[in-house]
Order: sequence, then structure tokens, then C-alpha cells
Amino acid sequence: MDFPEGKRYNTFVGYYRRTYGERLQKLVIDAGFSCPNRDGTVGRGGCTYCDNAAFHPGYSVPGKSLYDQIDEGIEFHRGRYPRVRHYLAYFQAYSNTYASLETLQRLYSEALSHPSVVGLVVGTRPDCVDEEKLDWLASLASGDYLPGWNRTLSDGRVLRAPVLNIEYGIESCYDTTLRRINRGHGFECARKAVEATAARGLDVGAHFILGLPGETREMLLDQCDAISSLPLRSVKFHQLQIVKGTRMEKEYSQNPQDFLRLGLDGYLDLVADILERLRPDLCIERVAGEVPPRFVNETPWGLVRNADILHLLDEKLETRCTFQGRMRL
Repeated sequence: MDFPEGKRYNTFVGYYRRTYGERLQKLVIDAGFSCPNRDGTVGRGGCTYCDNAAFHPGYSVPGKSLYDQIDEGIEFHRGRYPRVRHYLAYFQAYSNTYASLETLQRLYSEALSHPSVVGLVVGTRPDCVDEEKLDWLASLASGDYLPGWNRTLSDGRVLRAPVLNIEYGIESCYDTTLRRINRGHGFECARKAVEATAARGLDVGAHFILGLPGETREMLLDQCDAISSLPLRSVKFHQLQIVKGTRMEKEYSQNPQDFLRLGLDGYLDLVADILERLRPDLCIERVAGEVPPRFVNETPWGLVRNADILHLLDEKLETRCTFQGRMRL
């Protein structure tokens, strides 16, 4: 099967380029949201693996205006992506629909007022959306909520409505795992949220962690059918990284045998096996995550940059003469 950009899998970066004619770079921002798994609504202490400070850059801090975070984020990325002209404000920290609708309207509108921002990526939990919020998000994506809003793309096309992607942290398709990591919701909750979001014509992404305690290689491959059954536009995979000070660090020290820990080559083999089992139209946004070394208690290959990992994955797929969706043909 042939994929764009000469790849053996369907890249999300390529999807944006094909759809909008240019690269759209995410800018991680922290709008000061909280999480129902921390404030007692669902639970306290959060997910056992989580320290949110490990997952966003230094310019993205609560208390700083969204406009300033966006400006600093543009400068942060300018050296690496000098040709990028337009950006997506990525509401990443904690649960970015966990607030009143009026708060969401104010914050999202503020980010979209920046002249270089053409859309939003909203990271949240499946249990933090409802019909009212989803209906409003659909009106935002259709242009009804912000009449007159527009941005001119590099090829001269004019966007009359912002790009919008809702990204759910699902993490695992197994309820036993979700309970063990104190996630606070089950897989059925995630399925309903994804389906309700996609039914409104919104692009939906999902995040999964590979190597959570109790999960075997076979389980990670078996869940590919469930992932493919969801009406997702895109998916992210991250290797589990044991972050210092988390409850998972303590669990790992006590029961290391419960964790699937792979070297880089073994991890890339796992990712290749997963890609073979996913439906081919599903866009792959990430296959690994980066956490600053000061946050993790071991970095067996965590210092390898994502660009290098993607290059090694290309080589792996080429060597194996395989591609995304091969086992679904």
C-alpha cells in the first residue's frame, strides 16, 4: 500500500499538509485548567504515572497570558521550523474542557484572536465533555460561533473557521489497567466520548501509553482492533516513562516484573506490529514521547529525539517489508 510522503504509514503531519497546504505547528499552552481526578470530583492524586510538569515546555506556564505563551512558543519553534507561518494553540495541561462553557469560550476565543493561530488542539479526558460543550465546539469548528473570523493560508486559501482537533487521553483499552493506574474512567466512557465528538463532524485524536503495568505485548497488539473501531482521525502512542515522584515510580520499584520495558529496537518492533494491525486511514501523530531527563528515573533510550526515532521506524518498516494496515487486508 502506498502512503503519501513515501512513508509506510499514514502521518498526521502529512494529513495537515495535504488538507491545508502547509505545516501547522502546535504551540503547547497552559490555560490553568485542573483535573477531576485531582480535585476529588473523580479522585485525588491523579493518574499514577502523571506529573504534568514533565510534559510541557518552559514557556508554557499557568498565570502567563495565553497571548504571551503563544508569542514565546513561536520564538521557541522558529529555529527548528523557520518556514512555519501558522500555528495551532495546543491546550495540553490537565483537562482542557474541565470548566464552565463560558470559561472555555473566553479562553479559546483569546487563543484564536492571535493572528498566527489558525486553530486549536484541545487535550482532555473522556469524562470532561457533555452534549452542551460538544455542540458548542461543533459551532466553533463550523464558523458559526466566531462569524467574521478568518486566516489566509500560505497558498492563498482563506479559512473561515478555525481548525479544531479534540484529543482524548484514553491510555488503554483495558478497564483493569485503567483501574490500576487510577484513571477514573473506563474504556466505554472513552468510546462514548469519541463517538459523540465524531458524530458532530469534529476531528478526534486519542492518546495511548505503551507499557502500562500489567499489560503484555499480546494485550497491546490485541487492543488494535478496539482502537481501529473508534471513529478517530489520529492517534498518539507514547512509551511509558517512569516519572520521578509519581506513585508509579514506587510501584515500579516494588514490582518491576509487572512492567513491559523494551529497548529502542524492541519498542520499534512493537510499534511496527501495532501499525500492521491498525486501519490504514488512521493518522499516526506520534509513536514515542520525550520527557526531560531530570524528570525520569531511567532513560534507556529516552535521550533519542523523536526525529531520529521516526527515521529508525522508517528503516524498520522497510526492512520488514511491511506497512500500516497490512494485517487488515
